[in-house]
Amino acid sequence: MPNIDEGLKQELLETDDEYRRLFEEHQNYKRRLEELHQKSFLSPDDEHEAKQIKLHKLGLKDRMELILRSRRETRATA
Repeated sequence: MPNIDEGLKQELLETDDEYRRLFEEHQNYKRRLEELHQKSFLSPDDEHEAKQIKLHKLGLKDRMELILRSRRETRATA
């Protein structure tokens, strides 16, 4: 189902405000995590921030997946 899901994700980005907000927030966290990993040394604060970012990203991904699954189920019953 990867092709169907990619199309559905794109549709959600265009039509679902919550999904789009979650996606953008996830992308921002991803960029910040990449910035942290560019450092040659992570301070304890940086390590803590990286852990927090990973937790937030995972939560966002889970919520996006719930929206995707709900839309997929709605389409299947329609």
